[in-house]
Amino acid sequence: MTHHKSRWVATMTPNLDIDCLRTFAAIADSGGFTQAAKHVHRTQSAVSMQVRKLEEAIGRPLFLRDGRGVTLTADGEALLAYARRLLGLHDEAVASLTRPDMVGVVRIGTPDDYVARFLPEVLARFARTHPRVQVEVLCESSMTLRELLPQGAIDLALITCAPGAESGEVVRHEPTVWATSERHLAHEAEPLPLALFQKGCWFRDWAIASLTRTGRAYRIAYTSPSIAGVLAAVSAGLAVTVLGRAMLPSGVRALSAEDGFPPLPSAAITLHRSTERRSPALDALAEHIAAAFDGEGFVQGVTPLRVVAGA
Repeated sequence: MTHHKSRWVATMTPNLDIDCLRTFAAIADSGGFTQAAKHVHRTQSAVSMQVRKLEEAIGRPLFLRDGRGVTLTADGEALLAYARRLLGLHDEAVASLTRPDMVGVVRIGTPDDYVARFLPEVLARFARTHPRVQVEVLCESSMTLRELLPQGAIDLALITCAPGAESGEVVRHEPTVWATSERHLAHEAEPLPLALFQKGCWFRDWAIASLTRTGRAYRIAYTSPSIAGVLAAVSAGLAVTVLGRAMLPSGVRALSAEDGFPPLPSAAITLHRSTERRSPALDALAEHIAAAFDGEGFVQGVTPLRVVAGA
């Protein structure tokens, strides 16, 4: 009798390495291998090897390479969605086991103009290291935030101060500039049309005081509680405003003494912490904010940000 042995052919499912997925996502976010290598703290050759490892595991190319950079293939786009979910679950699991106290909600108050320029990078970095902590952002004027902090309505506050009147931790000195549309001549109009934040804003006070001191006629043409509203008027060529230099978008330029505009004070951006509520998560977010405003670059990413009020 002949005995036949059954043979089972096992198909091995490839394992996707977490470090490789993190590098893959960094390339997709930054648009190139060189930039991603800086973000993941590896050499460019090591980044290339990690991508090759992923491509060999799934048997398909993930990037299209040309002289200008790299773009995702259709398979790369599909993998990126899974990679983000896997990285999020991985980081949450690690945080849950190694930092079980890093949970809950941290509430930060900030003037509207800092949200788009500084907070995305801060919160993306914080979300990767503290995925179980939810961040709520309250947008209000510095004057209002000073009142809310001792009331316990917020845990952290970014507050703009005048030179010599700093309190809290100074995280940045931001040059303040006059700003106008690159394509219009609102800055040559008489009286000068202004687009300003509402009362209680240092930038508003400095603009009015400076023009009054130099004797230039002005009119407040637009008032808005948000930087988007102010910049809409400026970009349309309807008014001039005063902003921190870092907040100037494309299409808006700074005005100088050569344009007939006097210098303005530099703003001190200060970080204030609640004295009523302290936690490791709160301290960690404060450290991320201080580092970002000090000039460190972070990778753009997704973060559990919830804006609970706008102003």
